[in-house]
Amino acid sequence: MKKNLTFILFLTIAFSTLSAQKKNNPKLVVGIVVDQMRYDYLIRFSDKYGENGFKKLLKKGYNLENAHYNYIPTYTAVGHSSIFTGTTPTNHGIVGNNWYDTFLHKSIYCIDDNRFETVGSDSKEGQKSPYRLQTTTVTDQLHLAQNMKGKTIGIAIKDRSAVLPAGHTANAAYWFEGGNSGKWITSSFYMNKLPKWVQSFNKNGKANDYLNQSWTTYYDIKTYTESIEDNNPYEGLFKGEKKPIFPHDLSRLRKSNGNYNLLKTVPFGNSITTDFAEAAILGENLGQDEIVDFLTISYSSTDYVGHKYGVDSKEIEDTYIRMDKEIERLLNFLDSKVGKDAYTLFLTADHAAAQTPNYLKKLKVPANYFEDAAFLKFVKKLAFDKFGSDNLIENISNYQIFLNKKTIKELNLNLRSIENYIADEIIAFDNVYKSVTAHSLQNTFYRSGLLSLVQRGYNQKFSGDIIYVPNPSTLGSGYKKTGTSHGTGYSYDTHVPMIFYGFGINNGFTKEYHPIIDIAPTVSNLLQIEFPNGNTGSIIKEVLK
Repeated sequence: MKKNLTFILFLTIAFSTLSAQKKNNPKLVVGIVVDQMRYDYLIRFSDKYGENGFKKLLKKGYNLENAHYNYIPTYTAVGHSSIFTGTTPTNHGIVGNNWYDTFLHKSIYCIDDNRFETVGSDSKEGQKSPYRLQTTTVTDQLHLAQNMKGKTIGIAIKDRSAVLPAGHTANAAYWFEGGNSGKWITSSFYMNKLPKWVQSFNKNGKANDYLNQSWTTYYDIKTYTESIEDNNPYEGLFKGEKKPIFPHDLSRLRKSNGNYNLLKTVPFGNSITTDFAEAAILGENLGQDEIVDFLTISYSSTDYVGHKYGVDSKEIEDTYIRMDKEIERLLNFLDSKVGKDAYTLFLTADHAAAQTPNYLKKLKVPANYFEDAAFLKFVKKLAFDKFGSDNLIENISNYQIFLNKKTIKELNLNLRSIENYIADEIIAFDNVYKSVTAHSLQNTFYRSGLLSLVQRGYNQKFSGDIIYVPNPSTLGSGYKKTGTSHGTGYSYDTHVPMIFYGFGINNGFTKEYHPIIDIAPTVSNLLQIEFPNGNTGSIIKEVLK
């Protein structure tokens, strides 16, 4: 009898503990992704930051100083997918922003879906869905755990950055349509009509107001000592400008630069993103009850500025000074409307960025540009000279070579022999650093190094037959004169912020290595829900109380 009573007492305590854990959740989770943010921006511009933006997250949250992407390629859609699925392209299937589809024999965009219509506009910019994402997200798992109660909303200037984090079960994902529209739109995948709060926001004139001004530096430009001279040959120009210097007269430039498209490419695109996120919190009553809601916010304009001006520009410095103000504004709003310690927030980036090769070359640092057109000719000639056919190469894109399987079969050639030969020979081409075949990735385990990153980014169904890696600090020929890009597995592309803050989060930091895919299982564990179904990440135990 005594044993039975002890067992019953044990079960009562256990179930009480589980019940307490289930109820002890934040009211709202906010996942922030800053597009193209290098980790060193947190340090390099810290003297210009206030105390209540990035610094508040660092001082009161948990900072992972050595967080990296653990795969190649480091592109926007891939990064957002990996953050929220807790796995890499091998499993989640998003292998690029665009990629060559060997079944359709054409290049496709990651979220295009013509089964759906645009909501909020007459354009086709809303024909999107997350159907190409093969696994669930942490946002999906939260919905499933709560029997589809609670709300999940995704917000970003870029469509892919709104759609993919919000997952398959989202209540909504919204993105900004440029051109002459200047509105936030969505897809009929989510709804048939914009909510009234979105309609009201689209009529408030803020998008227009942001463009009817000049982009000047937030502080005196003479104090921007962390960046190179304003007038330099490494930066791009808006149409209508002769020099890449401040101030940038947006009211004058908007007509020749796609009207509202211009807003996406300047820091005020981040400002209107915060405006819209605040409107969503109010309009959807996020974080107002005991059922957990999830808001994903991607700040996209940082990426546009980085691509045009590069890592070392005064424009990028000013953009992050202003980004710090957006984080401060959002935190203050969350404290006021949701409540201090009532929400959990994480901040990271979808990738980082390389320094401009021409600038590095001036400093005698090894850097270069990859000659894409010349490489295509080189590979086609290799195939023709060895195998006697000029139709063996179907496509070259995203540092991958796709072979024409139909032609290979018709000519009775051996696929592996062609793969191995081309992979071996392309090493002779300038700025090809490494190459590997699909069959090698399928049959060999690469424990470390660049090829291990390639392997985790390789998807047997969607990736190419030969994958090659360019030399360090080498960009595609599309960036041959100015600006920068990303996509590789070098630390300048993989090292990003990873900060947790708020409810259930410890205060501190670590210098230990953590891959980006650890975010989703860590948040899942905090919420006591099942991991995303393709998860390969691990819980970062020291982050959680």
